Formats: sequence, C-alpha cells, structure tokens
Amino acid sequence: MVKRFGSTTALAGVDLEVPEGMVFGLLGPNGAGKTTLIRILATLLEPDAGRAELLGHDVVAEPSSVRELLALTGQFAAVDELLTGPREPRDVRAPVPALSARRPAVARRSCSSASSFADAADRTAKTYSGGMRRRLDLASSLLTQPRVLFLDEPTTGLDPRSRNEIWEIVRDLRREGTTILLTTQYLEEADQLADEIAVIDHGRVIAEGTGNELKDRVGGQILEVELTDVRQRDEAEAALVRVGCGLRSRMSGRTG
Repeated sequence: MVKRFGSTTALAGVDLEVPEGMVFGLLGPNGAGKTTLIRILATLLEPDAGRAELLGHDVVAEPSSVRELLALTGQFAAVDELLTGPREPRDVRAPVPALSARRPAVARRSCSSASSFADAADRTAKTYSGGMRRRLDLASSLLTQPRVLFLDEPTTGLDPRSRNEIWEIVRDLRREGTTILLTTQYLEEADQLADEIAVIDHGRVIAEGTGNELKDRVGGQILEVELTDVRQRDEAEAALVRVGCGLRSRMSGRTG
C-alpha cells in the first residue's frame, strides 16, 4: 500500500500478510508509518495505491463489514474524562455503541482486576492513572468481541507495572484466538508479545521474522568470557580465535 500526505510519503509500498490467531508486531520509530497503516486497515483512511483486506473483506469497498470484525485502541486512551469508572466489569460501556453492529458483551478480561476500578469508581476518569485509563480503553474496545484487534503503541508512557498488566491482557487474548496487530517502538515489547515482527521505517518494511530471527540477523551470537586473572587474556583470545569467534570478542578480567 501507498499513502501520501502532500509531499510526505507515509507508506511507500507496504506488503504484509498476517495469519489469523497470532500477534503480529509492527516495530519502528516515530514517523515510520505504523499508525498510518493501522488507520488504513481500520477504514479511517484510504490508501492512495494498493489494496488491503481484513478477513476477506476489502477495507475500501466494504468498510462496514470490516468495522464489524475489528476494534482499535489508539495511541491515546479514548476515555471520557468526565465519567466515573466501572464498579465491576459488567459496568463497562462501549464509547460509541452506534458504530457496532453487534450486541455489546461483557469485557471481563480487561477489567479482570475490577477492584482497581471499584476503589476509584466514584472518581472521574480524568483522575485515573495512565495504566487504568489504558485498561478501561482496552475494555471498551473488547465490548464487541472483535476477531481482530489493533493496538497502536498500547504501553507508551506507562510504568512497568501497568505495562505488564497490558501485556497479560494481550497474552490472554492471543490464547483465545484473537488476531492482534500491535505497533510499538520497543523491541522488548515486540519480542515478548509478537509471534512475528515486521520492522518498518520510512514507510517500508525493512525486515520481517520472529524475534529470535531478527536478533540473530542483526547481532549474531554473543559469547561473554570473564577471566579470573587478566594475565590470561592473550591465552583466552587465542582459544576464541581457534573456535571461530575472531578478535571481536569482549572479555572482562578480574583478579582475586
């Protein structure tokens, strides 16, 4: 697909195929084209060239059918800041129910730690932490029981605890067969969650594979040697050369 905004080319020919039931990671820096791709697949933008399908439906020719199958959680939590939170999971409501052709269902998973919301149920959402707002936003996205979920940088700006909570939700959804397209700037996040990863930069996919495949391709194998005596350094280097490690090996020495 190709998408341009004036003289800026956001997507310069992205070609991807994501099997059902997996977490597919889009890894890349700000401005790489990740969000533009998500917005096209979610029918919020139309490509200037090329085409895209979601579960057999063309995203341009059949936008209504596509919207019934997906949910999108954007980079910023779409939570009404003036409303109070749910006291328990069944209190979660879809933010825009008219957009859904399906009857709303209970988003139990995203609010499984309902006590954290119950404790703050009398407070407006604008007083919630970033992690709580994120979980509430994700719960709203799951109300329609989507077959495909787009998560656009879901943990950006969150503390480690909140990030791990979002990760657990993603893993739960993956186990239940939800297809997830996850965009992220963090290699660790893509490595932890994604079955397959595509690295995107300047609107193009520059690498694709599993986390281990991509790491091997870039960095190769690393052998760290710690010496008990720095005087063994020359002998250790010679031994490493004999087994094919070359002279680029990094060794640390300590005495005692």
